[in-house]
Amino acid sequence: MRAAGVVMLAAVVALAAGPGGAAEEQPSPTTTADPNVPLKELRLMIRSLTKDDLKVEADGWVAVLKEQAGRVDRNKIEAMRAEGEERDKLLAAAARLQEQQTALIDRVKAVVEEWRKKGGDVEIHEKYIKVVSGLTVDVTDAGGTWALATGWLTSREGGLRWLKNVIFFLATLVIFKILSKILTRAARKAVSNFSDPSELFKDFLVSAVRKATFLIGLIVALSMLEVNIGPFLAAMGATGFILGFALQGTLSNFAAGLMILIYRPYDIGDFVSVAGASGTVSAMSLVSTTLRLPDNQVVVVPNSSIWGGIITNATGAETRRVDMTFGISYRNEIEKAQAILERIVKDHPLVLASPEPVVRLNELADSSVNFVVRPWVKTGDYWTVYWDVTRRVKEEFDRGGISIPLPQREVHVVQCS
Repeated sequence: MRAAGVVMLAAVVALAAGPGGAAEEQPSPTTTADPNVPLKELRLMIRSLTKDDLKVEADGWVAVLKEQAGRVDRNKIEAMRAEGEERDKLLAAAARLQEQQTALIDRVKAVVEEWRKKGGDVEIHEKYIKVVSGLTVDVTDAGGTWALATGWLTSREGGLRWLKNVIFFLATLVIFKILSKILTRAARKAVSNFSDPSELFKDFLVSAVRKATFLIGLIVALSMLEVNIGPFLAAMGATGFILGFALQGTLSNFAAGLMILIYRPYDIGDFVSVAGASGTVSAMSLVSTTLRLPDNQVVVVPNSSIWGGIITNATGAETRRVDMTFGISYRNEIEKAQAILERIVKDHPLVLASPEPVVRLNELADSSVNFVVRPWVKTGDYWTVYWDVTRRVKEEFDRGGISIPLPQREVHVVQCS
C-alpha cells in the first residue's frame, strides 16, 4: 500500500514537471518589493504591463495585504486578552498597523483598477479588499474604542487624510463656483455680440456653460474624496441611455427646439401659423412654443410638431403686402373704378410709396369684373390699412355710382310642346 502511494506521488510530480522534467516556475510580482512605494511611482510602474502581468502583480499585492491584515487581527486578539499597560501598548500599535493597512489597500486598488481597465476579472480581488477594509471595533469596550478612534483620527492615513480630502473637496467646489460665474459672464458677453440667434438661444448657451462648469467641478470634487469616478461616469452614461429611450418624445421636442433657436423661423411677439394654429408667440422653451390666439386662447404646441411642418411667419419682415380684391358690375366704367382705387391707396398715410402699390384689372368673373389692390405697408399697419381701404372703397364706389354686384345666375326656361 505504501509503495502504491509512492508511485502515485511520483506521477503527480511528473505531471507538474515541465518538458525538461523540472517543475515550471510561476512568475513572481515585481512591484511588491517595496510595499511603501509611492502611489504615483506604482501607477507608472504598472502602466505598461499587460493583463497577464497585472494579474500576477494583483495577486502579489493581495498576498502582502493578507499578511498585514493578519498582523492587524492578531494585534486585536492580543489586545482583547491583555490588561493594563500591555493592553494600552497594543491599542497604540493597532492605529499604526491600521494606517499601514490603509496604505497597502490604496496600492492594491491601484493595481486592481489598472488590471480592470485592461480586461482583467477583478471581482474576487475587489471583494477581498472590501472585506478587509475599514476599522472594526468592539463598541462594548469604551476604552478600546476611544483609543482606536483617536488613533485613527490622528493617523496620516486616517483622520488627517480624510480631513485633507474634505478640505480639497470644498475648495474645489468653491473654485469651480467662482469659475462658473466668470465663464458665465464671458459667455453672456460673447453671445451679446451675436445678431442672428434669438434671446432664448443666447440664454440657453449661457445656462449650458454654467451647468457644464458646475458638473465638471462636481466630478473633480468627488475625485478629491477618493471616489472612483470611472464607474460614476459609466453609470451616468447608462442612465442617460435609459432616460433617452424612455423620453424619446421629449428629446425629439428638445432637438426641434434647438433647431428653432438656431435658425430662428420666428421669435417672441411674431404672429405665426404652425401645426394648424395661428397666433402670437408669447413664450418659447426647448420643448414647446406657446401661442396666444386672436381670441385670447392660449395654445401650447410641441416643438417637434412645429419643426416637422410648415411655418408661416406673418410678422417676420418689416414690410408686408396687403392683398385685396374688389369687384364691379359689367355695366360700370373700368377706367373710373381704377382711378378711384388708385386714389384711395395713394392717399392713405400708412401706405408705402416704395414699393409702389399695384391696382390692376385681374379677372372677368361670373358676376363681376375684379380688380386686385396690393399696397405695401409696415407689418404692424397691415390690418389698419386693410380695414381702412375696404371701408373707403365702399364709400367712394357709392359716391361714384359704381355698384358692387351680388353673385348672379341666369336661368333660361324652355317650354317643350
